[in-house]
Amino acid sequence: MRIMAEQISFAEAEMLAKGVLDAALTRISDILDQHGSLVDVVYKDLVRGLKHSKTGRNGMTAIQVLRSYILWRIKNWDMRELRERIADGIAVRLFTRFYSECVPNHQTFNRNFNRLTPETIRLLNDAVIQVAVDLGVEDGRKQRMDTTVVQSNIHFPTDSGLLWDVVRVHTRLVKQLRDVFGPALRGDFSDRTRRAKRRMQQISRMTGKSRSRQHVRKYRDLLQVTEEVMQKAAAIAVEAKPLIEGLDPMSAAIANTLVADIKEYGGLGQRVVSQSRRRVIDGEQVPVEEKLFSIFEPHTDLIKRGKIQTPVEFGHKVLIAESGNGLITDYRVLDGNPHDQDQLQPSLKQHQKIFGKAPDLLATDRGFHSDDNLAACKEAGVINECIPQCGGQKTPERKAHERSKVFKQGQRFRAGSEGRISVLFRGRGMKRCLRRGRQRFETFVGAAVLANNLLVLAGLLEKKEKRRRAA
Repeated sequence: MRIMAEQISFAEAEMLAKGVLDAALTRISDILDQHGSLVDVVYKDLVRGLKHSKTGRNGMTAIQVLRSYILWRIKNWDMRELRERIADGIAVRLFTRFYSECVPNHQTFNRNFNRLTPETIRLLNDAVIQVAVDLGVEDGRKQRMDTTVVQSNIHFPTDSGLLWDVVRVHTRLVKQLRDVFGPALRGDFSDRTRRAKRRMQQISRMTGKSRSRQHVRKYRDLLQVTEEVMQKAAAIAVEAKPLIEGLDPMSAAIANTLVADIKEYGGLGQRVVSQSRRRVIDGEQVPVEEKLFSIFEPHTDLIKRGKIQTPVEFGHKVLIAESGNGLITDYRVLDGNPHDQDQLQPSLKQHQKIFGKAPDLLATDRGFHSDDNLAACKEAGVINECIPQCGGQKTPERKAHERSKVFKQGQRFRAGSEGRISVLFRGRGMKRCLRRGRQRFETFVGAAVLANNLLVLAGLLEKKEKRRRAA
């Protein structure tokens, strides 16, 4: 793994001098060139866990990984399109610093991107905000915040659907394990996917009349099939463990991974069976905190926000705190479905840490209102607090404050946070996370925020340059 590429050729220097990048990418490229410490942070992630990072064939450099990662989120491409665009376009080759090199396949991009951690992405975002402060394009006089939901890449969770997932995954893993060992693995395991899928479809297609008569009986059969498949898959894994020593290193690594997967999905399958039996057979109402909504994304939370079109959402609630010029100064992926009012004070402290003072204007929606939050804003030195009261009888002073011109202007400013979230969803692809795992989920959200901040900073620098030329 290299931190930077070798010296470029004369032809590549001539290509770079022609300046074929657009204005935004040119300014982002200049920012990255002027702050080489960002590349060092990425390099530490890429070599993390490697015993001999200086040896082996040359892969992507750290600067290529960082620039490709930023471009991937700015343009909202998938991995294959990212690779094709870089290979076909001179402008993106210059931006990503591939020049005339051979561009690796999309799997190489995916492997390198997956090594980046949420802490690294947060450091990159903090560095971009600090650049904006140092250059004088953001003073932190205004702040607005809101929460949204980023969806996990799962299907709508039903008990029958989750049980079917458990059966088909265990069956697939056992088949792959048998392909590795061949006749040496003699455990008894029959394919029950057809029966499980049929029961799942019958349950999902039941009418209200047939549900009262057949619902429990069909679920009992599906639960029985699921438990049998899990037990036999666990027995196959136990039988395969001592046979791994006789395999070649590559096959042994594959077998170890399959055995570990059977154990992991077996534990998740037990949770699915337990919650299905409690809810359907025993008639118990299972608390949301104890439910599992996907065996592939077990970190997924159920979010209820009172929206008519989407009464329930599956993913994670995300806090977005934004400055007056559109820079996202704080973002957090929250666990569970916490109240919005619990997020104001930590975000306000983060704003004070960045800018050294509280904002003059703080605007949120009514979900952030609480007496403690109003007191915290006053204590921090917020001049204009624009948080509508949520419920209760308003005092005459509160009514006068919310009818004032400053408060109404603050609420108009707050409405811009909805537009910023829409840009993150449509332009940066943050609506649904296709990355797997809780850590990559947070990295994905941070990457969308990083792309937004770089584009906003490039626009602010362009405006500053125009004002300077006009003066």
